[in-house]
Amino acid sequence: MTSVTDLIDRLESEATSDADPATTPDVGVIMGSDSDLDTMQGAFDALEELGFAEQTDFHDPPEARFTYEAYVVSAHRTPDLMYAYGDTAADRGLDVVIAGAGGKSADLPNMTASIAYPIPVIGVPVQEKSVDSVIGMPTGAPIVAVDAGKSFNAALSAAQILAREHDAVADALVEYHEGLVGDVAAVSADLHDLGVAGFREKHRGGE
Repeated sequence: MTSVTDLIDRLESEATSDADPATTPDVGVIMGSDSDLDTMQGAFDALEELGFAEQTDFHDPPEARFTYEAYVVSAHRTPDLMYAYGDTAADRGLDVVIAGAGGKSADLPNMTASIAYPIPVIGVPVQEKSVDSVIGMPTGAPIVAVDAGKSFNAALSAAQILAREHDAVADALVEYHEGLVGDVAAVSADLHDLGVAGFREKHRGGE
């Protein structure tokens, strides 16, 4: 069984491997517990929508140019792992971290932001009661946060950060946004042209 020490050793080894940044994960997604996975799934969905692939082997990247990785890192149960993850983030080639945590003491996002600084960290409060904990950072210790459960938006924000340097990510974001605009136009036309009753009948299958 893999231990916390094994994971810390892995992260520290990767940080000293001098890997080509084009082959390392661009986005790190961490969560306080695997029970947060359903909420954090939106981040994975958004990244894949934009053409990112999951990287499960640091030394054997997928063919996709832009990738993400996922770990469970508990601020309360595995603080040493949390520190190692934040401390090695830059040297492992990460450009941005998305951190999700639940409960009233959702400390993972803000603690990671402090440790990984100046790497930007986007916090995802897994529950409504987690919002105050995630955004409660003092002046001089910044964190970006989305509303409770909005991990999809967190991933879009992560991509926006990368888009400042990578045109391909910017293009993917624009294409995604144009798709949303097109969807609204199509729905608007249907509502007008079919009438309310006809629209409800056509779209009843999607309710």
